[in-house]
Amino acid sequence: MSSTSPVSTDRWLVLKFGGTSVSKRARWDNIGKLAAGRAKDNDARVLVVVSALSGVTNELTAIADGAVDSAQRVAKLEVRHREFLAELELDADAVLGARLAALHGLLTDPRAATRPLDWQAEVLGQGELLSSALGAAYLHAQGLDIGWMDARHWLAALPPQPNQSAWSQRLSVNCQAQAEGDFRQRFAQQPTRLLITQGFIARHQDGRTAILGRGGSDTSAAYFGALLGAQRVEIWTDVPGMFSANPREVPDARLLTRLDYYEAQEIATTGAKVLHPRAIRPCRNSGVPMAILDTERPQLPGTSIDGDAEPVPGVKAISRRNGIVLVSMEGISMWQQVGFLADVFALFKQHGLSVDMIGSAETNVTVSLDPSENLVNGDVLAALSADLAGICRVKIIVPCAAITLVGRGMRSLLHKLQDVWAMFGRERVHLISQSSNDLNLTFVVDESAADGMLPKLHAALIDSGAMPVHEAAVFGPRWREIEGSFRPRPARWWEAAGAQAALLACAQQGTPRYAYHLPTVRERARQLKAIAALDRHFYAIKANAHPQILRTLVDEGFGLECVSQGELDRVFAAVPTLAPERVLFTPSFAPIGEYAAALARGVNVTIDNVELLQQWPEVFRGRKLWLRIDLGHGDGHHEKVNTGGKQSKFGLSAQRVDELVGLARTLDVRITGVHAHLGSGIETVGHWQEVVDELAGFARRIGSVEILDLGGGLPIPYTEDDEPFDLQTWANGLAAIKAVHPAFQLAIEPGRFLVAEAGVLLTHANQVVEKDGVLRVGLDAGMHTLIRPALYDAWHDIGNLSRWNDAIVQDFDVVGPICESSDVFGQRVKLPQATAAGDVMVIADAGAYGFSMASTYNLRSLPAESILPSA
Repeated sequence: MSSTSPVSTDRWLVLKFGGTSVSKRARWDNIGKLAAGRAKDNDARVLVVVSALSGVTNELTAIADGAVDSAQRVAKLEVRHREFLAELELDADAVLGARLAALHGLLTDPRAATRPLDWQAEVLGQGELLSSALGAAYLHAQGLDIGWMDARHWLAALPPQPNQSAWSQRLSVNCQAQAEGDFRQRFAQQPTRLLITQGFIARHQDGRTAILGRGGSDTSAAYFGALLGAQRVEIWTDVPGMFSANPREVPDARLLTRLDYYEAQEIATTGAKVLHPRAIRPCRNSGVPMAILDTERPQLPGTSIDGDAEPVPGVKAISRRNGIVLVSMEGISMWQQVGFLADVFALFKQHGLSVDMIGSAETNVTVSLDPSENLVNGDVLAALSADLAGICRVKIIVPCAAITLVGRGMRSLLHKLQDVWAMFGRERVHLISQSSNDLNLTFVVDESAADGMLPKLHAALIDSGAMPVHEAAVFGPRWREIEGSFRPRPARWWEAAGAQAALLACAQQGTPRYAYHLPTVRERARQLKAIAALDRHFYAIKANAHPQILRTLVDEGFGLECVSQGELDRVFAAVPTLAPERVLFTPSFAPIGEYAAALARGVNVTIDNVELLQQWPEVFRGRKLWLRIDLGHGDGHHEKVNTGGKQSKFGLSAQRVDELVGLARTLDVRITGVHAHLGSGIETVGHWQEVVDELAGFARRIGSVEILDLGGGLPIPYTEDDEPFDLQTWANGLAAIKAVHPAFQLAIEPGRFLVAEAGVLLTHANQVVEKDGVLRVGLDAGMHTLIRPALYDAWHDIGNLSRWNDAIVQDFDVVGPICESSDVFGQRVKLPQATAAGDVMVIADAGAYGFSMASTYNLRSLPAESILPSA
């Protein structure tokens, strides 16, 4: 691995490795391979900047702070380094003997008794001196042409600034970031192609050690990159880069593969721990690109940060900072009072507090204090409050959390943030702050209210389009894909060559046309029938009432659920021998005649309000009925499919159940089933368990209930980013909850899950048009044919069957012929570049709520329907 090629004097790469990356032999092997590979591939010299071994700086901080067991701590540090050198098969005394002696010597230094700042700095800097020395020795022993250098010879702390504390002048310094004189020429005179040095330390004005403070090693690398005019500064760490949210809290967070300096700065400042915000400015000012990369997964793209990134409007990241302190200052006397804010901020300065966010009104000013930038404790806050009390009323609000959205053009995104506003509207928001540079929007709420909020907000930002995850230049894989827990959507039936040939032939009969694949219907039905905890199965025919689909599902053991007399007529016309008890009638605000007709047929009838029994007692007297209850909350993939809560028209209010049951008894009505359907597209097992628990509670109060109907709403993976619904986990959850409530049967009534993936919409392209840089494909199908995109902002994959194997693709907007702005099937859809009029297009997963919601709007014809011959 030794390097014998000529040494370049003006091309540098700076590679920084953190504590976890330098604490194991295998990772030092990686460092060696990366450094040598970078040098060769870029015809450059490489400077490796390292942190102390993980945890060492914490021990040194305790020693610098005067820990009573400092001697024991130093002894443990020596043992740890000697053991690591043994693992590296190196002579500990030869490599680190002098440095370990220097560390011991600091304990007996005369300054140790009083712990002056210069002594503390020397103590704190020992970790990097030790790790860089052992790393240089190990890599050299592995055959690398590498040399060691002392960062203090090259990084110089800036002179003291006005009002700068003595502590920050020594233990949190800024450094010179512009090369002066012959700096680069002298640096290039180092004899080896690869160099290793320390992060975190620099040279003080007095020639002794200075410390860069928090994020010091990242910042050291950035300073070296700026001083050398490096090709790139690479921050190698134990995570793949910056993400759109903290992956530990939001597993679906996306890797951010390309950012400009300013967005990266905001993300780092508002919560991302992978890169300290101080590290960005030196590279930004000198125009040196940066990258964050994963030592264990070097094949990943990481996050590139530079000034050439194309600006992409949209939210790039959402973060949460805990422990925020709000100081609310109120008083009528502040209105139009000249100098009030100056007086207030003078008091904050007096107590050494730096204000983060500010919100103001005529009689109130509220500011936030970030503990990560301030020494905020009870004594400081009490003293501040006492001083502020002389000019206003003070209220300290703790603990709070700051939730921040970061991205370019936040003001232009406000119309897309309605779901975000609604989510915060359910919580107590103390402060909203929008940055003057239009790069962030922050909400401050009670810390407890923020728990569990980030995953929901992240999903809402993606669903609304405010977070443009389709932009491949910015967004990479999600965290669960990287760490291997993501379950990809399987190949779909219509993607097979044989199926596509059948679809193309079907399209020749005329389009727009729905085509249905009955084997997929059967497969989905059998998956649900295999769940032992479910006793009764109904298919919600409003999803798709094609007679052959109804007959297929009845053959698979499903009953049928209807919501109108027309659906009841369709059911008994399609399956005349179907037993009435296998039919469920669940209307909403239907004419009373439909209830009477359903009862006359002998099917199961569901009611959902008291007024039915009050106004038409003779229709229901002596009957067995099911009762739909609104449990007071709902869920779903869109607000228009949320069917629970006060704003929903569905279900009897839980507050009136006793009233209805009392009236039912006077009419000899027996409630044998209770039902709740709270929304569609619900994936969380906890939701279903909660429904069963609540329904069982009502069932026991009623006393005659035999069946708990959970409704439907099972999701399907409409996009390649969606996972298939985890049926096994759902089944296990139902089994566990049924074990708690063994007295009741469980029933479901899904629609979408059974038929959505079985159907596609075939359509021809009418025109391909370019307008102001946007390419549009116009189809002979429109929102009258498939209304879900216009009604629910629903996504359906779209493909060009005529050019399925074309490799060159580009973005198209896919639209229909209806005279409405909402007649859009999808934007930025990837289609073959050669897409042209006459091509056969396929719209996927259209088997549910496609034909059944079609209309003749604009006096256009209803679509045709076909069952594929292969079925």
